[in-house]
Amino acid sequence: MAETSYHALIKELPETERPRERLAFYGEGALSTAELLAIALRSGSPQENALALAHHLLTAFNGLGGLARASVRELCAIPGIGPAKAAQVKAALELGRRLLLSGEDARPQITSPADAAQLLSAALSTEPQEQLVVLLLDSKNRVQRMPIIYRGNVNASFIRVAEVFREAIKDNAVSIIVAHNHPSGDPTPSPEDVQVTQALVRAGQLLHIPVLDHLIIGRQRYVSLKERGLGF
Repeated sequence: MAETSYHALIKELPETERPRERLAFYGEGALSTAELLAIALRSGSPQENALALAHHLLTAFNGLGGLARASVRELCAIPGIGPAKAAQVKAALELGRRLLLSGEDARPQITSPADAAQLLSAALSTEPQEQLVVLLLDSKNRVQRMPIIYRGNVNASFIRVAEVFREAIKDNAVSIIVAHNHPSGDPTPSPEDVQVTQALVRAGQLLHIPVLDHLIIGRQRYVSLKERGLGF
């Protein structure tokens, strides 16, 4: 006899675990990438609920960046994704892209570690591997761009300082904030994280592009190395 699988519907989950209810109560910044994607999908498939389908998509395309680059045909190759759901995903991602490009007033302004963490946590908290992201800031601490510099090992032996500052120099950024995730979900800084921070801070002083902070993003938590005085 074939084994029967059980997949709870979103409406069968406790209210505190339903993406729409969590967004209404906590705000969109508190939701994971998968939860936000599940809301964009609206519904799941006969095999899995919307949240599981969102996780499936993120895994299949290695995160939001891969989803943004995927074509509608490639999305439709995923079981449970038809033309309508593919269009919903592409539309949501395009809206986010256009917001970032829509002008200075629309660009997020970073005034505290919490601002930066809220901007980054949705994209980084559910990533299955480490990613190093740099927020390129203008003179008013508005985000110009958020390039991903490294994927994989984020430690002192792998990171080239020049790679981190290359995009900042190209964009004439006034300052930067560095952030990376811990896939384990625990944002506790490691000795290697502190070493990386020290190297980046020294380079920023020489280049006159100060590093304002280094954030480590976990699941629903983050650590500011600047606040803890680690590497600064």
